[in-house]
Amino acid sequence: MGIFNRVLTSIFKLIYDRTGKKVPPITDDILLKTATELARSIRNREIKCVDVVEAFINRIKTVNPIVNAVVAERYDEAMNEARRIDDSLDTGTIEEQYSEETAPFLGVPFTAKEAFAIKGMPNTSGLVSRMGIISDCDAAVVASLRRAGAIPIAVTNCSELCMWWESTNNVYGTTTNAYNTSRIVGGSSGGEACNLASGGSVIGIGSDIGGSIRMPAFFCGIFGHKPTTGIVNNDGQYPTATAGDKEFLVTGPMCRFATDLLPTFKVMAGQEMSATLKLDEEVDLQSLKYFTMEDDGGCIFVSAVDPEIKAAQQQVVRHLEETFGVAVETPEMKKMKLSFQMWTAKMSTCGAETFCSLMGNGTPVNPYWEFLKWIFHFSDHTLAAIGLGMSEKLSEAQAERNKKLVSICDALKVEFQNLLGDNGILLYPTHPRPAPYHNQPLFMLGNFAYTGIFNVLGLPATHCPMGLNSEGLPIGIQVVGGSKSDRLTIAVAKEIEKAFGGWVPPIEP
Repeated sequence: MGIFNRVLTSIFKLIYDRTGKKVPPITDDILLKTATELARSIRNREIKCVDVVEAFINRIKTVNPIVNAVVAERYDEAMNEARRIDDSLDTGTIEEQYSEETAPFLGVPFTAKEAFAIKGMPNTSGLVSRMGIISDCDAAVVASLRRAGAIPIAVTNCSELCMWWESTNNVYGTTTNAYNTSRIVGGSSGGEACNLASGGSVIGIGSDIGGSIRMPAFFCGIFGHKPTTGIVNNDGQYPTATAGDKEFLVTGPMCRFATDLLPTFKVMAGQEMSATLKLDEEVDLQSLKYFTMEDDGGCIFVSAVDPEIKAAQQQVVRHLEETFGVAVETPEMKKMKLSFQMWTAKMSTCGAETFCSLMGNGTPVNPYWEFLKWIFHFSDHTLAAIGLGMSEKLSEAQAERNKKLVSICDALKVEFQNLLGDNGILLYPTHPRPAPYHNQPLFMLGNFAYTGIFNVLGLPATHCPMGLNSEGLPIGIQVVGGSKSDRLTIAVAKEIEKAFGGWVPPIEP
């Protein structure tokens, strides 16, 4: 795989490298504040809500012609909502609905992946046959953020049907990376990650069934949290999780700053789930058990981990050992080598609506026929979606193999729970390579396995940026915990941000 990847990257470099550029620098200090800082400043009348919302709108207008992250907006409605907040606060009396307890994100603008319903906004998930569909209500998580005082300003691009790790589709086109527009933003929440990294938003909503929060967060240099399975309500997004899919699909926060992860997650999870996860309890980082794995053991379908990513992970290990006096151990988890195969088997046997059916909006398509149409530019589907449809057919024909892989995955889940318990943390690469060139993922099909494995295991995982590599591209690692240990992974993410700086603005040198 190493020689193949080097040759492949050289070819794509010749094709795309000359087109690469970065977004303009951020010049408005409002855009550099955390969401919690913005809400506090608005409530204390240190800044007007309309000025905050307008600053983010203006930033999107500046960067979006370059990156194509935002695909539909509600700027006028957002400004009207901001004015109503200002008018109320200007009376000098803070109403209960605007109190810090009720509205922790008062007046803070946010964006969401277009797969999530926002009343009055499109909800196609990049599927041509859904063009023209407008949501008549909010998704559950959107409604939760609204009740917390936040204001939706736009929806962002995703891959077709949210099932590929480059955000491109035949409805909205391709989103490009803010750090180098010749590179991908990841998927499927790629538009969301790119807009956050560009300064067009400070908090956002993503979903993750195989890494769709964490991969874009990795490629775009922000924080993204994949919660424990079943914590955040998935209702109101398309495609809808059915049958066994419900065990793998999660909704979670994507943030520019780690300090916003926990408050955003608390709003998304709701009071009952927040209490179950003990999100308000302090975390003693010194008392945790720490483990590190620098790769999956060498799966033939997955690229080798980049040396700079390994070096970044080693930096975190040294920091934890030196700061907290802990010993970071390297466990033997040989089954991780089968991560790609286990994820595929779990998805194939979960009993959910098939991808080919989703492609046809309820009526299964023939992916081989669609491929023939694609060759002659007659298909409404992307090559990635067609390829996924073909791979689904192939996987369905391997029932015995899938059964064995599901059994191995179930055994691995037990191993992880025994290893991590309720106070263990695993450091693991989020992805083996920095952001590849556009279309290059078609030749790196299995690389998502570094994130996908934790979906089928149901474990919480938080991506943490670790600065830029030698090419100026974001890199980072994910922090994984035992089931319902979300507060631990988020606490470690905050420590990593404190020690290494977190998000780095994508500016020209």
